[in-house]
Amino acid sequence: MKEFNYVITDEIGIHARPAGQLVKEAKAFTSKITLEANGKSADASKLMAVMGLGVKCGMEVIVRADGEDEDEAIAKIQEFMKRNL
Repeated sequence: MKEFNYVITDEIGIHARPAGQLVKEAKAFTSKITLEANGKSADASKLMAVMGLGVKCGMEVIVRADGEDEDEAIAKIQEFMKRNL
């Protein structure tokens, strides 16, 4: 399992557009990718679960990937978050 922490810098937080894009990125991998914030955890391939975390600007998110392509998955998700969130 690989993981990284990321502090959200988007002034709106994880809102609909980037959440949808994040889900699309997560679905490209066979590894299970999860987000954890606010004491809650969500499957990154499920839009409503990601939105349900209610992540706002300045909050820290822990991203975990577990599976055969976890190295590639964690690198891509980290790159996506730096560009979009």
